[in-house]
Amino acid sequence: MPILTLDALTKSWGDTQVLRDVSLEVREGEFIALLGPSGCGKSTTLRLIAGLEAPTSGAIRLDGRDITATPPAQRGISMVFQSYALFPHLTVGQNITFGLSVRGEGRRAQADKLARVAPLLGLDKLLDRRPSQLSGGQQQRVALGRALIAQAPICLLDEPLSNLDASLRAEMRAEIRALQRRLGLTMIFVTHDQTEAMSMADRVALLRDGRLEQFDTPEALYSRPASSFVARFIGAPPMNVVTVADLGAAGAHLPQDMLAGLRPEDITLADHGLPGRVAQVEYFGADSILSVDIGGPHLAVRLQGRPAIGPGATVHLGWGADALHLFDATTGLRRDAAAHHSRTSFQTA
Repeated sequence: MPILTLDALTKSWGDTQVLRDVSLEVREGEFIALLGPSGCGKSTTLRLIAGLEAPTSGAIRLDGRDITATPPAQRGISMVFQSYALFPHLTVGQNITFGLSVRGEGRRAQADKLARVAPLLGLDKLLDRRPSQLSGGQQQRVALGRALIAQAPICLLDEPLSNLDASLRAEMRAEIRALQRRLGLTMIFVTHDQTEAMSMADRVALLRDGRLEQFDTPEALYSRPASSFVARFIGAPPMNVVTVADLGAAGAHLPQDMLAGLRPEDITLADHGLPGRVAQVEYFGADSILSVDIGGPHLAVRLQGRPAIGPGATVHLGWGADALHLFDATTGLRRDAAAHHSRTSFQTA
């Protein structure tokens, strides 16, 4: 049985519907990322789980118990906010144990739990400091410690890394994931950063305009996107999605009411193939990204190293038979490309 179930959750404010029939199940010990662009409903979903907002319709169940109308303090769920929400006048230790104090837990019990949690986060030598004396990463650890010490079955994190610089964000990604695995915690993590979602999560719930586009492993979102939106959202650079007609002869045998998707790394330079003109070259050290004009739309092509090709050069593009993804041009939903694979390879003759 799943530890957490969201059943057709809908949330509206007046005439504005921000969440539309979202349903998913979370297994115990999973790390789940809620991912999507700004305004897609991911933070609203987290707040509904925490009890900070009430759904317009739908149900939330924790260990099979309906908690839809249960007050936040009685849900047994901890939360780390984006702003960390630390009390400046309290020490690190007092901030971590604040929730235990509010619930009336004894000083000895608080001290014992603090002694277990603080070393896990590297805070055991900082317990007497104030938040103003800490770095951003240390403040983030204090906020996480306050959530962990509650020993709740589920820990919610609302973009807790967004205030950190890039290098520290990468470091904290690894630390949080390692801690989650070590303790066997169930975590639900809100982020707009696909790198965080794809590198940390067991499964990713990708939201768009309040709807759940796809809920799957990072590998499945990347290799088998459920829609053209998922294809365009996941990946850096994302999948190329063009009309079948844009592929010219390569799309001649495909149904014309489809969109064609190609990952940049699946496209190669060939002696013969889809012709195009290099519009731009971006060099990143290990690889380069070519933007190739194929007669209107541009295709991103990822090549190793630094190719001896510059803007204005004419190239021909090819790809393997299993590299093409097909999507319905009207709905954007994935279509089975298997029936067309034998005819869609566009490589050097």
